[in-house]
Amino acid sequence: MSRNYAGLSRERIILEALHIIAGRGLGGLSMRRLGDALEVEAMAIYHHFPLGKEQLFNAIAAYVASPAPHGTVPGEDAEEVDVQESEESEDTRPWDVRLTDWAHAYRARLLEYSGALSLLVHRAPHTPSTAATRALLHRAFTEAGLRGDDVERAADAVHAYCVGAVVHQVRHQDEEEAPEAAEAEARFTFGLRALLRGLL
Repeated sequence: MSRNYAGLSRERIILEALHIIAGRGLGGLSMRRLGDALEVEAMAIYHHFPLGKEQLFNAIAAYVASPAPHGTVPGEDAEEVDVQESEESEDTRPWDVRLTDWAHAYRARLLEYSGALSLLVHRAPHTPSTAATRALLHRAFTEAGLRGDDVERAADAVHAYCVGAVVHQVRHQDEEEAPEAAEAEARFTFGLRALLRGLL
């Protein structure tokens, strides 16, 4: 097996781990299997994740939960530390358009990496990316007229709706009466609109 680790990176490790999870489930991911897939010795992975599989799981959760279109790779210990909310780029679109676009992008990302959904149940990543998501939600609901604790409550509700909708879709996707992709997205949009109206 190759001992050339020059091309090995946290991102490459995370993406290969997600590939294995998609095919074999979380239980099918081992450091040895991951090393074989990457064509490196398993110990090479510990250079990037010295605390082992739990640290890798935290990094995967942070990657999947990232608000960036294709996820972001946290720094060496970013998934384990608190960070301050970062300022989002100036976006002059209406608050509900920004929120809706974010929700659809988040849903698409969760569906893409649905095999790792269970990691998000027990792990709450704290990275610049997740802080940026929180800032986006807070700013949108503040512009919508909410104040105080209601801003945080609304942000929680929208985030929970996105995760719950994906879990529901994935859980029933193999059933005969499961909706087609377009209908599933339409149902998501319908529910999101209803939730936003209810929150305000």
